[in-house]
Amino acid sequence: MEYIILILLGIVAGTMGSLVGLGGGLVTVPVLLFFQQMGWLSQPLEHQNIVAISLMAIIFTAFASTITNYKHGRIDIKSGLIFFLGAGPAVAIGALVGMYVPEGIFYILFGILMLFTTYLLSVRDRIKPLDVKSDISRVFTCQGVTHRYSFNRYIAIGISAIAGFIAGIFGVGGGSFYVPMMVILFKFPVHVATATSMFMILLATVVGSISHIMLGNVVLLYALFVGAGAYLGGVIGPTLASKLSGRTILVILRLIIVVVAIQMILKGI
Repeated sequence: MEYIILILLGIVAGTMGSLVGLGGGLVTVPVLLFFQQMGWLSQPLEHQNIVAISLMAIIFTAFASTITNYKHGRIDIKSGLIFFLGAGPAVAIGALVGMYVPEGIFYILFGILMLFTTYLLSVRDRIKPLDVKSDISRVFTCQGVTHRYSFNRYIAIGISAIAGFIAGIFGVGGGSFYVPMMVILFKFPVHVATATSMFMILLATVVGSISHIMLGNVVLLYALFVGAGAYLGGVIGPTLASKLSGRTILVILRLIIVVVAIQMILKGI
């Protein structure tokens, strides 16, 4: 029964995460923390174990989502690789720093991160793109439509590094930073930004997971079961994205995140 619950968790987290380009860690981490508190897991977990499990599960989500998005031609691979130059090293550093974050502080900071993410999800469709001096231009054709946009590589690498550092500490994908960065600062089309975000998350979480494996934080069996469900969710999310606006799902997701975030902050205090 324990493993069935972990698979279902992975499906929900993977679907929600890949649908909006976040990765799923904002669902996986608090739910696993709740399971641990309720004594529903046969193996006791520290918060760094949960972070490691979440990152490994996100690999499955991001892999499935990236394959699906690649088939639909939504991923700007060249731009994603440039952004990864910042995220890759930073996620490894974040994994190491996370080992020294006290549990109470972890709860408070993760709750704040969830609230900030909710805010970004709420406003990202209403904020107009900003005029940022760019040094790289793109002409990208997706599903028969040609898009033109540009970005500043140094700003992109810097923001990606921040996102990667946070991902390494908290076990999230970093998409809450990647997607707004691409849409607001660099005028990426939303569907291209979401797909490219999942591609970047795939690369970054592989690095982060390797770091956590080397630090001895991974509970492999749990990671595989959550990851199996996350893979299915990673297929479901992009499929839903091509058929639904996702607005109702986003509203539900935001409400859940706010409630859980407040609970985590109160527990940390």
